[in-house]
This record gives sequence, C-alpha cells and structure tokens, in this order.
Amino acid sequence: MIEITDSAPPWAVANGTVHTVGEFVDYLHSPSRKPLFILGESLRVLASFPSSCIDCCMTSPPYWGQRAYSGGGIGLEENPGEYMENILAIIAQVKRVLKPAGSFWLNIADTYLRKGLVGIPWRIAFAMTDRQGWILRNSVIWNKVKGGPDNAKDKLRNVHENVFHFVKADRYFYDTNAIRCKPGQAKVINGTVVSATGVSGIRYRRQIELSTALKEDEKQAAYQALSAILDEVRLGKLSDFRMIIRGQHRATHSNSEQVSGRARELAERGYYFLRYDPNGAKPRDVWDILPEDTQKRKLHFAPYPPDLCRIPILATCPEGGCAP
Repeated sequence: MIEITDSAPPWAVANGTVHTVGEFVDYLHSPSRKPLFILGESLRVLASFPSSCIDCCMTSPPYWGQRAYSGGGIGLEENPGEYMENILAIIAQVKRVLKPAGSFWLNIADTYLRKGLVGIPWRIAFAMTDRQGWILRNSVIWNKVKGGPDNAKDKLRNVHENVFHFVKADRYFYDTNAIRCKPGQAKVINGTVVSATGVSGIRYRRQIELSTALKEDEKQAAYQALSAILDEVRLGKLSDFRMIIRGQHRATHSNSEQVSGRARELAERGYYFLRYDPNGAKPRDVWDILPEDTQKRKLHFAPYPPDLCRIPILATCPEGGCAP
C-alpha cells in the first residue's frame, strides 16, 4: 500500500503497479475494465479527473461522529454543519466528473446530537437538490434486518439507513430489465388461462356481468378487452394483470379525474388494466440486506455488503461503463 501525503500527487494502484492518475484517462479509453484502485484524499483525487468521464458512482462516506478513525478525516468534524459542507464539496466534484446520463448513489445514515436526531441524510439531499441542482429519483430504505444492541430506554432501535439515487438530468441511463425479479409462469388449467398469481378472468367476467355501473356497450367492450389481455398472458407477453372496473373497484391512486389518468379512464371507459411485465417486477424501494462484512476485514467496523451495490450498478452503469 502506498502512503499519500498532502504534498504528493494522487496515485492509482492496479495489479500491484503504481500509476499516476494522469494515466486514468488512458484507462477510460481502453477496453479493459479490470478494477482500478485509486489511493488518495477524495476531494483532491476527484479534482484531478476530467469532467464527464464517469457513468455511475456509489459511495458510503464516513458517518459523522460514528467512528474514531486513526487517520482523521471526514466524520470527525466538531459539528454536523461542518461535516455536511465537507461532504457537499466532494459531491460537487462527483457531479462534475459524472457523465450527463450518469447516476450517483449515496448511502448515508443519521446520528444523534444532544438526544436529537440530526436528520443528516435529508439535510444533505435537500442541499444537493437546492444548491447543486441534482435531481433526486429515489429514496431507498436499507433495512439491515438486524442491528446492534441499543441500551437507550427512551427511543426505538435504529436498523435502517438511507440510499439516495441522484441524476444530473431528466434523461439518464437506466436498465430496468437488468434488475427485475424473475416472474412466475402462467398456466393453462382445464383449458383456462391462469396467470402466475392465479388470475383466470372468471371473477372479472362475473363482476362485469353483474355491474350496474356499466352500460351494455361498455360491458361488451370490457369482455373483449378481458379476452384480449388473457391472450397476452397465454402468449407470455404479460406475467399478470389486474382489472379495475367502475363500480367494483376504486382507482388505484386517486379518484380525481384532474390528477389521475387512471380515474379518467375509469370514468370514460368503465375499466382499465394494470399490466405486469413478463420479465418480472422492479425491485421495491425498501431493501432487506444484512450488513455482513463478506470481505472478513479484521479492523474495519463499517460493513459494506456487495448486495447493496448490486441494483445500482446493474441498473445505472452501462455495459463497459466506468463505475468507481
């Protein structure tokens, strides 16, 4: 390992060979995507990178007041405000080096000061959107499932952390299919198409038949549409569906036709469908991941499970892209 002093330039270490970060540009233009490890102070290293060169970035910086790092650095500031400003200075450089279609994922936890929860994750997130112009696309809850003992007698245990997904622009790379869960398979039972979750259409046909809220021509259109979508399930174009029928179900988000296209469709046609992609469902924004340290480090007390990075990298780093 190379020790970097304040006066030394940043260095990159790859396969046991030491390189100057000036060669980082050559790495970006090479077809090789072997891991490249860069050793140095974050702000100085990022400042040496060319602009718009990184596809995806994910980081979990030191949390304020949570660790006693022997080498000093971020997390040991005297107050949360100073800590957040240091983090924001680094994030500003992340935005500069990120490509226009790139993504930035930030994992950060909160802490207490004089018995009060500081709200650090959201303070940083709001500063990023308000002061730096980031777009916040998702707020993910990392449910660590289990946590360390908490001896406080006047509050709940903390077993979650925040993971934020930020982008620079409203058009960015995102591969939804790379992160979908494997769907179930439709079946044909006694000649009847049954979806992966047991939907056969029989209940919907009965609801259409008994409806007093649908006119006769609307009923006929609903029957035809139901038959068509069952054919899509049979052919594997859909894994599942739900049918919302006027007078039988409420609109899924709002019954206001001014704010909900679904409510408007229900009012005008008498029904609509929720269609489930045959490639499976997208992950939820609550991730159940145990904070196990799979690298078995003896002296590191902040586990960073690989599963935490899996969805961000698969979804927002293109094949052959660069994700430090």
